[in-house]
Amino acid sequence: MIDFRLDDEYEALRKTVHDFAQSEVAPVIGGFYEREEFPYELVAKMGRMGLFGLPFPEEYGGMGGDYFALCLALEELARVDSSVAITLEAGVSLGAMPLYRFGSEEQKREWLPALCAGEALGAFGLTEPGGGSDAGATRTTAKLDGDEWVINGSKSFITNSGTDITRLVTVTAVTGERAGGRKEISAIIVPSGTPGFSVAPKYSKVGWNASDTHELSFADCRVPAANLVGERGRGYAQFLSILDEGRVAIAALSVGLAQGCVDECVRYAGEREAFGHKIGEYQAIQFKIADMEMRAHTARLAYYAAAAKMLRGEPFKKEAAIAKLVSSNAAMDNSRDATQIFGGYGFMNEFPVGRFYRDAKILEIGEGTSEVQRMLIARELGL
Repeated sequence: MIDFRLDDEYEALRKTVHDFAQSEVAPVIGGFYEREEFPYELVAKMGRMGLFGLPFPEEYGGMGGDYFALCLALEELARVDSSVAITLEAGVSLGAMPLYRFGSEEQKREWLPALCAGEALGAFGLTEPGGGSDAGATRTTAKLDGDEWVINGSKSFITNSGTDITRLVTVTAVTGERAGGRKEISAIIVPSGTPGFSVAPKYSKVGWNASDTHELSFADCRVPAANLVGERGRGYAQFLSILDEGRVAIAALSVGLAQGCVDECVRYAGEREAFGHKIGEYQAIQFKIADMEMRAHTARLAYYAAAAKMLRGEPFKKEAAIAKLVSSNAAMDNSRDATQIFGGYGFMNEFPVGRFYRDAKILEIGEGTSEVQRMLIARELGL
């Protein structure tokens, strides 16, 4: 039997996060966004709610849930604001998940409890200034010198990498050469404050202005050899698997933004008058909002389907790529239409739809561009 209803536990979580987003995030996030200020207190509250520990076992300080629970939380947060949602998404799926999936028992016990509690944030250092979508073109190097890795290079666009509570960045680096001249890429933990590890000033961004994003540099940065995450030479493959999961999470976030646009437009169409009528009485507005709801609904089904395969332990690379592509398109299209419905007010930062419009574009780029998603789908079809 096919049943798309959430069970009681999932629904309770969804409602809890929905209420938190509406009562705690919505009233204050606009100010953080305009000041380009990281919302530490909101992050702390999310930590106390257990959101950063949702998919991790209780033995490491987690909530004993699963990845779909995280996706539900991301959707509800992003209905109000994407900066808060991406802070959670990156903190869990990029900061903590590589340690949980591939780290040693010692690494898990050292780092995961604080990450799960939201008391610390981890970051994921993959993208480089000259790399972009070509993650295999990694130039950052790590060479063994006795019992230490010596790291040199730089990373760009790294979320959660420069906050006051950032405790580590897991970076990919070239650690040798394989047969045939191919790069051997490994993943290594670099704790914040390590000599030789520098965090550049925050970027001036188009959107996600209340989230934390920096360029990182490593100059003869030394960390213990034991900071290797997983098997040497498997770092690239490990991070690709992490990105598959992350794409489902970004799809959920995108659905939240798309649905948030619908929420705002339904409310506004019932209040705003033009030519003697509420604008919601005009078929042109009704059809536009109907199309927005259709996109959000379809995108939600796509990420639900990808998450279901992931939780069953089945291959889900194609479904993750489809979900990410469909959902990011829906977010971009809905934010554009919402801004149009709001007219001049949609261009003002005091209204959420203006923020949504600025936040939507990165969803078609981050964690794999739309072009990369199409490439992955075609490859999975055998083309």
